[in-house]
Amino acid sequence: MRAVIQRVSRASVTIEGEKTADIQTGLLVLVGIEDADAQEDIDWLCAKIVKLRIFADADDVMNLSVQEAGGDVVVVSQFTLHALTKKGNRPSYIKAARPEVAIPLYEAFVKQMEAELGKPVQTGRFGADMKVELLNDGPVTILIDTKNRE
Repeated sequence: MRAVIQRVSRASVTIEGEKTADIQTGLLVLVGIEDADAQEDIDWLCAKIVKLRIFADADDVMNLSVQEAGGDVVVVSQFTLHALTKKGNRPSYIKAARPEVAIPLYEAFVKQMEAELGKPVQTGRFGADMKVELLNDGPVTILIDTKNRE
């Protein structure tokens, strides 16, 4: 499972002209799922994201988590995070899980994120053509891959 975590001043998701997510301070989490992913990946990744100390404290040092900063979270599925680009110029998405595997894992990810955060998170819609807008704060962008836990 791969995630791109972006600290945002605001973020929103629009699908077919309807805004499905809209937050101010918080995190935009783009998550890509592969066939080898399981509940263990979800549990580890959600705990890691919620505890990331990437928000400024009173001394303007990145020392607070999204939870401590009172921020919100938007989760968006993004299979292109598993793009393979080694051969040619057209990315291959063969590592990305097919919907029958990915959808239940994505839904479990959202539920676990809500449990870790202690409040509801907002989302896009799996498989939809989404327009994602954000104002990256910092910018702070972090990539985490559960298969490479550094």
